[in-house]
Amino acid sequence: MKTMLGNKKAATSVNESSLKWLLRTNYFNNYRGAAMSKYNIGVDYHKKFSYLVVKDKSGTVLRSGQINNTRANVQSFLKPFKKDSSAVLESCRNWCVMHDWLEDTVDEVILANPFKVKAIAEAKIKTDKIDATILSDLLRADLIPQCYIATREVRDMRSLLRERIFFVRLRTMTKNRITTIFDRYPEEIRKQKAQTDLFGKKGRLNLENINLREPDRAVIDRELNFIDLINMFIKEIEDVISENYKENQSAKYLKSIPGIGQFFAMLIDAEVGDITRFRTAKKFAAYVGIVPSTYSSGGRTVNGRIIKRGNKLLRWAFIEAVVPAISSNEELRYEYDQLRKRMNWNKAKVVMARKLLTIAYKCLKEKRNFKKLNKLELERKILMRAS
Repeated sequence: MKTMLGNKKAATSVNESSLKWLLRTNYFNNYRGAAMSKYNIGVDYHKKFSYLVVKDKSGTVLRSGQINNTRANVQSFLKPFKKDSSAVLESCRNWCVMHDWLEDTVDEVILANPFKVKAIAEAKIKTDKIDATILSDLLRADLIPQCYIATREVRDMRSLLRERIFFVRLRTMTKNRITTIFDRYPEEIRKQKAQTDLFGKKGRLNLENINLREPDRAVIDRELNFIDLINMFIKEIEDVISENYKENQSAKYLKSIPGIGQFFAMLIDAEVGDITRFRTAKKFAAYVGIVPSTYSSGGRTVNGRIIKRGNKLLRWAFIEAVVPAISSNEELRYEYDQLRKRMNWNKAKVVMARKLLTIAYKCLKEKRNFKKLNKLELERKILMRAS
């Protein structure tokens, strides 16, 4: 694959030469079904504009150029190449905008994993044209490391759930600001020492009536009004989530698991999308990021902390579900107590999150509710463990 910049050849990684041979010999056509499309389109997407390169099966550039990001421009640029065509773009911020435009224009749209694409064909000389050309060539060779693309309905639900998370965190930040101001008045704190919830009905009434300096009173009043506004937004979002939950059978399977309520059930279901894309529970755990990092060299293997990559929202949901899970289920509480005998609480919490993840995977895969052990089955399990 040649990419020219004036009279200079772009410097590429060692994989570039082997990729060029694969494209020239059309090696993958006979084995992996690549280059079956007549037109292969590489898209380098940006905020205001995009660069598109269209190639045929042999690698000849049929059209290339930069366009402003509008649906009409995309359809006009690709009008001669609509039939028997495939397009690829990298996963990035707001990739779904370009994806939906391409989906309405060409036959197939592929979302590429940007980290793995760089590992396959990273160029030292990098331009929009080179990036789009490399994507087009990788598409012809069937070397695109694909990302999962959820349906538009699932993506809309993800946005709604993430919006609720944002508002809840914003409300917590606001409450912390009020608490910081309230802590400046130790005399008032002693009067309210029996008050457990500063933002409950009784706590709110006391906050509105306590004697504060005028600037602090103005700040607290504004913050309390802001909290009321946030609560209104959260209530509206929760009403929509509740309506969608009634028709979501997968979320009902998840809600049967101890520690997972309606919101977490909807969040897990939306972030997972299609559970069948994970062949095993271990693959699912790797996607979430609840697996240990591994360092192996010279026959020695060391496992460290859990990996940083993965779906952060799913990891957060499973870890947060541990405490209510072990509080409400005797079996999980017993598992946690056994772990605490040989590790600290934080590690035990992560292990239990992995167990909840495995349970969720089985419930979704087998389309069933969580099976709770009765007292006799639990006692038998404890005796077998003891023996």
